Amino acid sequence: MFEPAVHAQVNVTTQHNDNSRTGANTQETILTPANANSTQFGKLFSVAVDGSVYAQPLYLSGVTINGGTHNVLYVATEHDSVYALDADTSAILWHVSFINPANLVTTVSPADVNCTDISGEIGITATPVIDTTTHTIYVLARTKENGSFFQRLHAIDTVTGAEKFGGPVVIHASVAGTGAGSNGGTLLWDPQLENPRAGLLLQNGHVIMGWSSLCDVDPYHGWVMSYNAGTLAQEGVFNDTPNGGEGGIWMAGAGFAGDSNGNTFFATGNGTFNGTDEFGDSIVKLGAPGSNSFPLLDYFTPYNQATLASSDLDLGSGGPLLLPDLPSGSAHPHLLALAGKQGMIYLINRDSLGRYCNGCSGDTQIVQEIPGALAGQMGAPAYWNGHLYFGSERETTNTADHVKAFSFNAGGSGLISTAPTSQTPETFLFPAVSPSVSANGTSNGILWLLDNAQFGGACCQVLHAYDATDLARELYNTNQAANGRDALGSGVKFTVPTVANGKVYVAGLGAITAYGLLIPSGGGGTISLATKAFGAYHNSSATASSITSSAFALPPGDLIVAYCGNTSITASTPTISDTAGNVFHQVGVTVAASGGDSLSMFYAANAKGNSNDAATCTWSSAQNNLAVMALV
Repeated sequence: MFEPAVHAQVNVTTQHNDNSRTGANTQETILTPANANSTQFGKLFSVAVDGSVYAQPLYLSGVTINGGTHNVLYVATEHDSVYALDADTSAILWHVSFINPANLVTTVSPADVNCTDISGEIGITATPVIDTTTHTIYVLARTKENGSFFQRLHAIDTVTGAEKFGGPVVIHASVAGTGAGSNGGTLLWDPQLENPRAGLLLQNGHVIMGWSSLCDVDPYHGWVMSYNAGTLAQEGVFNDTPNGGEGGIWMAGAGFAGDSNGNTFFATGNGTFNGTDEFGDSIVKLGAPGSNSFPLLDYFTPYNQATLASSDLDLGSGGPLLLPDLPSGSAHPHLLALAGKQGMIYLINRDSLGRYCNGCSGDTQIVQEIPGALAGQMGAPAYWNGHLYFGSERETTNTADHVKAFSFNAGGSGLISTAPTSQTPETFLFPAVSPSVSANGTSNGILWLLDNAQFGGACCQVLHAYDATDLARELYNTNQAANGRDALGSGVKFTVPTVANGKVYVAGLGAITAYGLLIPSGGGGTISLATKAFGAYHNSSATASSITSSAFALPPGDLIVAYCGNTSITASTPTISDTAGNVFHQVGVTVAASGGDSLSMFYAANAKGNSNDAATCTWSSAQNNLAVMALV
């Protein structure tokens, strides 16, 4: 069963929750350290989808689809599909596919790119992004069509699944350069070898995305492009190694970060570097796109870049996290944090990144660096309430490490603690985890993470929850409940749990699984209602398509639960409304018993008050023996 949720509705529209990439949902009023345990919390449902899910699932609350209001989970698969799922019931609301095998339009195979890093097939890998003002989800998809390779930016209506703005648009780009793969002083973007892994960024009407390679198959470069969110016209192109090679932008799936001034931040992998036009193993800051280019505003490159590149210790295995602004008068009010495969944590002034210290033995020009803090980082850290959380491992030596919390700006220092303030009892192998945080403001913090060490077909993923103020205290994991009640299937690399409105969503190998609070088997949930019932019944041989309850007083901010039923043996879900104009959400799915009685349950939380309210159930066609009951 699913319990109605009485709480503020939140959205997750981009990778790691926001453009700063904090990974924090600070409006979670249901899940707390007190109830995130295997007695009260567990698996609610699992939905099979048509491919592996590397992209983080996104979430919108209160979306009207097909006449009903739903919390919606948007899921993109490597089979080039996008699903809109009811986030509370698991029902598929719509599903679109960008392939047509009968006409030789397929996903890309690992053999096509000479790499098996992505399991089975390659379609949609980068986390999409949603524009709530235009009800659009932007998706970057790869296809193979009659032997040729394409990548397209799709703008999909979040309500209907239809293409928008004349899309999709085929990706093309070129820059002047003599680097690997160039011809006659021109470097073309390659839709076969360039792979989009970093999460998309939506900022000031620009959809910003980037590319790297798979398995370092040359020739490749790090590319950044921007497309207008309303017209899908290309606005800017940037290549980080136009006269050299590599420098891919992958960040283990972390998203491009954006600040309030419209600047974009990202990290690059191993590649050529000269500080002029070659920026391998660097943090790069670009200004707003225009005239089909990006202004290069600043960069930071570690003093030992050559060693990082030659030892396969990409700085760009991690993604930047833009920390909250410090008070006016602080030495460095605008900071970012990042760690790469080497395990060094860098704290950098976003207003002056520090560039490159040639011939130095350390990066003394930046705010802070913490050597040996981690075995290595892949993906992005998370931030909440003065705490930075890093996953850690070293792939090349098969070294496991703890997930670690560090303090930030303790005592107004403007710095990161040089030692962890707490760490998980467990250690984790490759791929390092990218944690997420749920909290109610500055209280009830929970750190969520996925152990995907058994990825690509092995069993099983494990979801963990820890007290975000003390990582030594594990609250829950999916192996705790008896008889495998909460067990997950196989995972994929670098996935991030999505936490919204009392539920945690986990992406895996061909499935999406939801976790939340359980209703005890003896009956009764966590919501206590002093109820009065107001109903109506249409008992007649004549059919009708709607029925309205008797009138009742509905206090503002209250919870209303309503049941709609008829004697059909086929489940048919009505729409529901009330005089006050509240938005109702369906609980579970419509159920029809073999002897009749199709029954649907709805609720509206934080209701609009009305002294003479009434609930109306309306079916699409006339039914027999209609009934409605409203509980307040």
